[in-house]
Amino acid sequence: MRLDRKRSTAVSAMMIALLSGLALTAGCSKKETTPAPLVTVQAEHPEVADIVEHIPADAVLTPLAQAAISPKISAPVRRFYVQRGARVKEGQLLATLENRDLAAAALDNKGAYTAAQATYATATKAQVPEDFQKAQLDVDQAKANLSLNQSIVTARKQLFAEGAIPGRDLDTAVAGLVQSQAAYDSAAKHLDSMQNVSRQAALEAAKGQLTSAEGKYLGATAQVSYSEIRSPITGVVTDRPLFAGETVVAGTTLLTVMDTSGLLAKMHISQDVAQQMKVGGAATITVPGVPDPVPAKVALISPALDPGSTTVEVWLRVENKKSALKVGTPVHGLIEGRKAQKAMTIPSSAVLTAQDGKKSVMLIGEDGAAHAKPVTVGISNGEDVQILSGLTAADMVIVSGNYALDEGTKVKVGAAGEEADDEKKPAAGEKDATDGKKPAAGKDGDDK
Repeated sequence: MRLDRKRSTAVSAMMIALLSGLALTAGCSKKETTPAPLVTVQAEHPEVADIVEHIPADAVLTPLAQAAISPKISAPVRRFYVQRGARVKEGQLLATLENRDLAAAALDNKGAYTAAQATYATATKAQVPEDFQKAQLDVDQAKANLSLNQSIVTARKQLFAEGAIPGRDLDTAVAGLVQSQAAYDSAAKHLDSMQNVSRQAALEAAKGQLTSAEGKYLGATAQVSYSEIRSPITGVVTDRPLFAGETVVAGTTLLTVMDTSGLLAKMHISQDVAQQMKVGGAATITVPGVPDPVPAKVALISPALDPGSTTVEVWLRVENKKSALKVGTPVHGLIEGRKAQKAMTIPSSAVLTAQDGKKSVMLIGEDGAAHAKPVTVGISNGEDVQILSGLTAADMVIVSGNYALDEGTKVKVGAAGEEADDEKKPAAGEKDATDGKKPAAGKDGDDK
């Protein structure tokens, strides 16, 4: 009987162990066959539409023209005629410096210049002509005297030959002829020098003195003009660091004027992209604090590459008649490039870029799973991108939730934010984390 009881107990234990093992096996099988959860994504079909390439770049707004006005002389500021923010025109008087000493020097040089003008007039209209006329008269007189002496010598030679006069009279006539010839030669030479040298030299000397006096007078006048600070451009006074009475040093900035009727956004674009642009092309800039994009135009495309960055400098011009935009504001620009009509487009968020640069998208297949598909992309406007090959209009492209999505993952299409709501709900067969637990002590009086 004991032996039978022992055998019966052993059989019962084995049956219990077997049933327990089956139960555990059944439990494990149930967990292994639990279906994987669905991933909620957003998806849409490709669209056919016109697309314009938008080339992005950052820049800082600068004025159309800027003048940092620096005086050429060091002097105290006598008076300012404008304040910071004042609108000025080209040539308008902005400030004056102390200039009484300069004005006195200019007056002194003016007197010297006037005297030089009188001297020049006297030399050119009286002295030089009179000297030339006197030299001409001397030549004429010497020539007449020479002719007289020649006729006397001729007559006395005939009389001497006839024995009518002594030889002494002939010798006297010959000596007079020699003297008159020497006087004529001297007068003629003096006239020739007056014509070729002296007269021209006298005129040039008088003109040189006049020019020197004029130069000194103009220099003194320029010094006086330097004390009057005028605007070289039309614009707005943006800086005025000194006050009246303070001394400004030559070469330091006294006033700054900017032309802000239009502003320039200077950008650096890669060479291959810049080749697609043209002067006058449309663009927009986004300005902090301004809700809508501001229209702009391509004003300049540099003909040479920047040697440091090997990029092309491109200027966008923005009209600023109302002065709503400020110089120095950082902006983001979008320049229109290539255009394509009736192109197949998808949102830019749908395109994935691999480390090797290859492009792909995630499609929802007929099995309800995500599958990668390589594509060739074209132009982009920042929001949408052109697809050149790899897709058809019937494909369902995942546009959100595709990042790090594994191949073959089961997905479902839902609205934005639905995935987050699903994650908050407990999975089937699971209990809420608060089920069976008491509220924390101190809340609603349940801790009593």
